[in-house]
Amino acid sequence: MNKLINFTYIKLTITSLILLTSAVQAHTHNHVISEKTLRISEGIFDDNEVKDRPLSDWQGTWQSLNDYLIAGDLDLVILAKAKKDPTKNFADYKQYYQKGYATDVLFIGIEGEQIDFHKKESEVSCKYHYDGYKILHYTAGNKGVRYLFSCQEKGSNAPKYVQLSDHIIEATPSAHFHIYMGNESHEKLLTEMDNWPTYYPLSQNKNDIISEMLHH
Repeated sequence: MNKLINFTYIKLTITSLILLTSAVQAHTHNHVISEKTLRISEGIFDDNEVKDRPLSDWQGTWQSLNDYLIAGDLDLVILAKAKKDPTKNFADYKQYYQKGYATDVLFIGIEGEQIDFHKKESEVSCKYHYDGYKILHYTAGNKGVRYLFSCQEKGSNAPKYVQLSDHIIEATPSAHFHIYMGNESHEKLLTEMDNWPTYYPLSQNKNDIISEMLHH
């Protein structure tokens, strides 16, 4: 770790002690996370617990976290993760999320069967068909579930294949999600493990998002 990273790490550590305390005090705990929900969110579940889900579970308007990451707004979250993991430092995690969150799709709108993808100067959309789900078994021993959708409009420039993942495995409205997009096939897209653009509700501001990420 060079001097610049050391300085950044120390400064973030001091800042985190102040902001983390404030976030804990401000965060509402009206919703108690059940043991089952926590277990599933950590990728621990039986395959027969996984159920089909409609696209309406992700209905709404969503914002990418990529710009927040680039601006340094999520550094507190990244520092908190690094403090819990002795195998990675702040710089390691920052690089991990820079690759994971990378996208030019600023906003995503989902209504009915249609998904709209909003970039800085363009927008594409398509109606998507549900293709079921795929359970992924990771080397760490936990699992993940991706819900698969395919574009049904031949003339659309929207991604032909979309996979959504949000640490939920049964029909439940999503609070945030990771999306995988491609034009080759679902099989090819299922091999993508490094890039998973992440979206939170547009109604949430930066502080809301940081608080949610720190507590879940």
